[in-house]
Amino acid sequence: MIKMHKLVLLVAALATISSTNAAASGAVRMQLMHIDARRGLTPHDLLHRMAQRSRLSQVASVPITPGKLNNGVPDTEYLAHLSIGTPAQPVQLTLDSGSDLIWTQCLPCVSCFHQALPIFNTSLSSTFTELPCSSAACQDLPATSCRAGGSSKAGDQEPCRYGYSYGDGSLTYGRLVADTFAFAGGAAVPVMAFGCGLNNTGIFKSNETGIVGFGRGPLSLPSQLKVDNFSYCFTDITGSAPSPVLLGVPPNVFSRDHSAVHTTPFIQNPARPSLYYLYLKGITVGSTMLPIPESRFALTNNGTGGTIIDSGTCMTMFPSDVYKLVHDAFIAQARLPVFNNATATTPLCFTSPPGTKPKVPRLILHFDGATLDLPRENYMFELQDAGVSITCLAVNSGGAMTIIGNYQQQNMHVLYDLANNKLSFVPAQCDMV
Repeated sequence: MIKMHKLVLLVAALATISSTNAAASGAVRMQLMHIDARRGLTPHDLLHRMAQRSRLSQVASVPITPGKLNNGVPDTEYLAHLSIGTPAQPVQLTLDSGSDLIWTQCLPCVSCFHQALPIFNTSLSSTFTELPCSSAACQDLPATSCRAGGSSKAGDQEPCRYGYSYGDGSLTYGRLVADTFAFAGGAAVPVMAFGCGLNNTGIFKSNETGIVGFGRGPLSLPSQLKVDNFSYCFTDITGSAPSPVLLGVPPNVFSRDHSAVHTTPFIQNPARPSLYYLYLKGITVGSTMLPIPESRFALTNNGTGGTIIDSGTCMTMFPSDVYKLVHDAFIAQARLPVFNNATATTPLCFTSPPGTKPKVPRLILHFDGATLDLPRENYMFELQDAGVSITCLAVNSGGAMTIIGNYQQQNMHVLYDLANNKLSFVPAQCDMV
């Protein structure tokens, strides 16, 4: 979910404190499981009592589940389950490597979307604090009320009010605050900055309470935990097996699968420094490398275009001209009837015999130093439409950049090596990682 920013002023009473960034010395483990899995567990069953200490000293596990499918269409994201405050209040936040801010809906809401969990109540937490304009965390926000009318010493102690928006049009406005974050397994961080969302609108239909940013900026969860890396391994989006997310993984995490590991460097984009850019060199459909010059995938001089990997976007998105080549190549090579006159602006689907998964061309993405040869289940999905069996391509047409979505990342252990500025991935049985 690619972020943008918008300034907003909200009325709130805020205490003045200094911001403190939490440090982490151990790995944090998060478990991913599907939100519809009937496991008989409540959020409190999944969250252990938090411990008051200054840094993470052990591996902590947190359940993370994909959101609900849209009538069978895999257009969803993954939800991280953790807790905030003392005593702990559970939250479930969209895991988004395309943004930085951590936020959850808070009382008293001006305008909030529906959520199943109780809305976070700041008055119930004995460790809750509010951040002023002078705090480092507030200074790290790209747009706040603090910069609306100039700065002054008195203004430095004003409450930090934020506005944050996303590429899909979703918005959150609220107060920047801090509190204890707890992970299952007993690990806790006593002070982490996050947004208390008081006015939140947009596409929030996966039972989330907010978003946890995993981007490269200073307000993201990995940055505040000060970890050198993080990884995740998404199990099938339509299954029920849990999937792990790890922060601060051991350096030999891929030692047993070294021969199958693919590694490609991250590219820095000064215009959008929080995003994880990769160098995509080409696309193969079937046995044919599409006639796309490498320069088509490169960043422009003004920082537009390029390719990113994003856990908050489901289907991979190509620029319209690139998608049309992929679209046409699948029609030419699949040799299946096209369903419902699919166009270059809608997902491409084919009719298929009931109960079958027809053979389709391979889809391969070529990166600098790495090849992502996708298994069929990572780019095709089956549906029933008015009694007709169809099989669809889980990629679509988007804006100027290419976005590698989470559907294409299923059944792979994906490691973001922040210290060495590279991404690695390897096929994996994710419920065993």
